[in-house]
Amino acid sequence: MIRYPYRKHNRKSGVDKKNGNSPRYLKIENCLETNLQQIKKLTSDSPDFLIRRFKVGIREDVPAAIVFLDSMAKTDTVNELIMKSMLSSPSAEVAAEVESAEALYTKIQSHALTLGEVKDCDDWSSMMKQLLMGDTIILLEGCEKAIACGTRGGETRAVSEPTTQTVVRGPKDGFVESLFTNISLVRRRIKSSDLTLEMFQVGSTSLTNVAMLYMKNIANPRVVDEVRKRVESINIDAIFESGMVEEMIQENHFTPFPTIFNTERPDTISSNIMEGRVALIIDGNPFVLVMPTIFAQFFQNSSDYEERYDMATVVRLIRYISFIILILGPSLYIALTTYHYEMIPTPLLISILAQRESVPFPAFLEALILEVTFEILREAGIRMPRAGGQTVSVIGALVLGQAAVEAGIVTPLLTIVVALTGIASFAIPAYNMAVAGRLCRFIFMILSASMGLYGITLGLIALIAHMNSLSSFGVPYMAPFSPFVLESQKDAVLRLPFWMMKKRPKSITSNNQKRMKDGSGTSSSDKTTPMQEGGNQGVSGEEE
Repeated sequence: MIRYPYRKHNRKSGVDKKNGNSPRYLKIENCLETNLQQIKKLTSDSPDFLIRRFKVGIREDVPAAIVFLDSMAKTDTVNELIMKSMLSSPSAEVAAEVESAEALYTKIQSHALTLGEVKDCDDWSSMMKQLLMGDTIILLEGCEKAIACGTRGGETRAVSEPTTQTVVRGPKDGFVESLFTNISLVRRRIKSSDLTLEMFQVGSTSLTNVAMLYMKNIANPRVVDEVRKRVESINIDAIFESGMVEEMIQENHFTPFPTIFNTERPDTISSNIMEGRVALIIDGNPFVLVMPTIFAQFFQNSSDYEERYDMATVVRLIRYISFIILILGPSLYIALTTYHYEMIPTPLLISILAQRESVPFPAFLEALILEVTFEILREAGIRMPRAGGQTVSVIGALVLGQAAVEAGIVTPLLTIVVALTGIASFAIPAYNMAVAGRLCRFIFMILSASMGLYGITLGLIALIAHMNSLSSFGVPYMAPFSPFVLESQKDAVLRLPFWMMKKRPKSITSNNQKRMKDGSGTSSSDKTTPMQEGGNQGVSGEEE
């Protein structure tokens, strides 16, 4: 089964390269029966496309029909606001005052329908698009246009606690698969007219709605234009997941490190938007994308801003240390036990040599066996049923680890190192950053087995150089460490008190307005400040 079809279409001519001429872009016929038969043909007479025929007018002499997709439309809205409106006595009196079908169409649209959203459809392309999105189509005999009524609905998941990035203290609501529900969760937190929403449709077949949110007085216009340009340039048949959009709009494809941040927490998205970032909400996916992104962002969590700043700083330092352990833990063991015995204390060295006496494999192969086994157990625990997955993975790790030590395949010390490395990966808030660290870990294991600490040093130099070469929509990935920005260090590795963090990150927005209120009692974020002249080279400008 091909899950994601990539066959392209010629949008300009409206011709499908495989099927030839398509009626989707032709005008709507003035014959009601012809239009209904064409809808049945295009939808393969699917049973969830419902057609309700009726007549309008005081003498009930004008044939009409409504068509809607039962699985996508709100049937209560169709029954209460469309059918009752069309068949009520006032609507019949309105229809009696006109003679032509076009005039009847205008009267129904402007006087008979009690709906908030009503659109005109002049061709088959626009009509079928609205129909497949869940709108209800009204067709009249003798009229070459159709009325699209906003009745989108269908079953959606209720707002619940996020499954990732959970917090002890803080909001418990998370994004769901409904686009407008997710937008409402952000608007509930940012009640400002400056919060700008732009809508796109991505995927020539799936027509997936993508919403772009940003603060027009804070976000850098160059970043907004670049995001808009990349989203509009996506050329694919179908988009189902935010990961597909992320992969198509990112500028660094050959790197294990994520350059676009994603989260399912509305409070995290709201705070990022207030810092000047741009958010992309993809319909049908609870994970929202944020850009531009920096490396330090993946080690921040909403709980850092809900607890005291001193405790948040300690926890954040633990995350950075965990990332270092994740990358270098097994490789340091391999380098020390293979090349650099003199760096190990004598009592510990004697213990290690005694343990390795019965192990037939070198340290690298020994560590590789344990690491691969741990990754298999991790993936098995994720794929297994939730009720027993965690238990099986924990018990499996204990049983296999103990059995491997008793069988003389691995040493107890290496088992401790690998277990500590695995636990350290779970301390990183962002899952995709933890995956990048797991991949780099194997590279450093190979370097340490080849050249010892010298290989690890070369690997670290190459890793830092690679990370410094990355950027996210024009923003350096390692900001504010490289280039070093003293003002932004208040919320990078450390988390200083809020009263000390008066400005937004300079590397994100060139409109460096204050977050705190000024002496007049008016928040400067509510003011419209002109862009800095001459200091805007690239995305990030120099701070005055």
